[in-house]
Formats: sequence, structure tokens, C-alpha cells
Amino acid sequence: MKILDRNYKKGVVKLVPENLDDLWHLYNLIYADDVVYARTTREVKADSEFGRPQKGRRILLVLGVRAKDVAWDKTLNRLRVHGLLVDTPEDVAGAGSWHTLNVAIGDSLTVVKKKGWARHMVERLERAAKTATAPVIIVSIDDEEYCVVVMRQFGLDVKVEQKVKLPGKREAEGREAALRRAFQDATGAVRGVWESVHGPIVVLGLGFVKDGFVRFLREEASDVSEKVVEVKNVHSSGVAGIHEALRSGILAAAFKHARVAEETVVVEEVLKRLGADRRDVTYGFDEVRKANTYGAIETLVVTDSTLRGLDDEKRLALEQIMKSVEEKSGKIFVVSAEHEAGEKLHALGGTAALLRYPTT
Repeated sequence: MKILDRNYKKGVVKLVPENLDDLWHLYNLIYADDVVYARTTREVKADSEFGRPQKGRRILLVLGVRAKDVAWDKTLNRLRVHGLLVDTPEDVAGAGSWHTLNVAIGDSLTVVKKKGWARHMVERLERAAKTATAPVIIVSIDDEEYCVVVMRQFGLDVKVEQKVKLPGKREAEGREAALRRAFQDATGAVRGVWESVHGPIVVLGLGFVKDGFVRFLREEASDVSEKVVEVKNVHSSGVAGIHEALRSGILAAAFKHARVAEETVVVEEVLKRLGADRRDVTYGFDEVRKANTYGAIETLVVTDSTLRGLDDEKRLALEQIMKSVEEKSGKIFVVSAEHEAGEKLHALGGTAALLRYPTT
């Protein structure tokens, strides 16, 4: 994310999203009633000298829209901000009518929040601006399937999923040839993803198949094998194997820059404590608020979809809790609901806390 100008107290930030992750951040930072300025097109109709309107033409201009709905389209790589026009050039009619801004990667926009930017929003935006590391590419492979996934800041972006059919173990020669063809196909898929992302590569899998694939890369695609930074064993195949690796924490070194790894660890700790019926954990808005009154919250965990979906009154109350936790040196995690850990937290109501001490 490139921040061109910022005045958080006055609520004005001008920025440019530079990748798909940045659009996701903006999706979670732009709320209803925020005013967004961006370059867009709008049809303008001019009256003729006889009073009849001429055929309209579309012109390029900057308009301000008071957001009502915000949608993130990760397939088309764009953000859609729909709402009422509140600021238009003097020679362009339309104030008070509906309009949709389509913000793509590389587009400049200005976001204005009349109540200023909350601290957790500022931290998220600043973190996005400092994140320059390429996302990690994960290959999960065994003798039944392989998948190639990009670990985005919002979660797993699955690029390729392919089933593998191998002859039985008694047909050693045919099985070896089929496995080699699968390795060749997987290598092509990895190369295609790497050429668009240019990130480090992690290989996961079951035993000899995973190791055989890494050897194949070294022999047949040395330029790709040079990008492999981790090779790890997992018990599950495909995307399930990647979720297993995240839950276990075995990819901490490779994902040290990825927020998803941190989010997964903290959510798993919440679930672990709940499963053990420990009293130093709580969940649900009311229980979290109660724990905060005792100053007991060590780590507050909230899904981004919870923050985005609350009405103004409840969101302000939650943001006040977040501010209070930070003032008492607690940690805040706003977890993406796009990945497995976020889905689990959302099932608990979207809000949980690890406590310094029991409150009941």
C-alpha cells in the first residue's frame, strides 16, 4: 500500500493499493458513511439550443461517494464502493444520486472518516504500507493430488488443484512413469504461479512423494528449486495439509512476515484453552466486555467481518474495548475471516480474549 498523504485526526488519507492484499485491507477499512474520492466515469448530457437533450457522453472525473455498500472482488482484482454522490464538479449534475466507484490496483483514492481513524485502523494501514515481502507459494503434494496456493495476507489463494491417478503399487514401472508425469505437471503449475508472484516456495506432503517431487525440481527445474525455502511433512493432502501445517506452527519461519500464521496461532490457543475448560479465556461480545472491565484481557481477537458487520453503536463500543486493551499493554488481533482460523473464531461469535487471570 502506498500512502500519499495522511491526517488521521482529521480523518483524511490518500493512498494507492498496489496488490490484491491492499484491496482486501481497504475492504475492511472503508465503512458505511465514509466518503471515498476516486477517479471514475459518469455520463453527462448536454441540452441543445432547442431544449432537447443531446446524446450523453461519458467523461473521466473525480467524484466523492458516501459509502453505503463496499464489495471486494478478488477474481477481478477490484473494490466496488457504492453510495450517494456527495461531491461533484460544478458543471456536472448528479449530487444525491447513486454511483459506484470501481477501484483497481494502482488507482489513487482518498478516504475520509468524519470521526477520524481508530488506532486499529491506523495500525492496519501502516502495516500494509510497510509490507513489501512477496507472498509465500505453497505446494502440497502426495500420490492422490497436488495443489498450488499463494499465502496472501487475507488467507489461502488457491491457484491450482489437481487430482493424481497412479497405477497400483504392483505396477511399479507404470506407477513411476505416472508419478513423473504428475511431477512435471505440478512443476509447470508452480512455475506459472511463481512467475506472477515471485515469492519463496514451501513444499508440503506425505513422505517419499514430497521428497521425490523436490528431487525432480532439482534435476529438471533448478531455477524453480532454488526458490524452495522449506520442505515439511504433513499427514493430510491438498489444502487440508496446508491448514494442518498452519495449525501446527511448523511454517513459522517461512511465514514470519505473514499475518495469517500469527492469527492461526492465537486462534488455536483460544480453542485449546476452551477445549481444556480453562478460565483464562472467554468469547462473545458481552463476556469480552465484562473481562475488559477487570483489566484482564491480555490478547483480544476479533474477526474483520465482525468489525465490518456491526452497527455504529456496537462497533464504537468494541473499538472502545480495543482502545482500553491497548492502553493496558494488551495485544489486538483483527483476524481475517477468509481463512480457516478466522472461520473458527467467527463461529464463536467473532470475538474472543486470552486473559491474564480468570474473572469468574
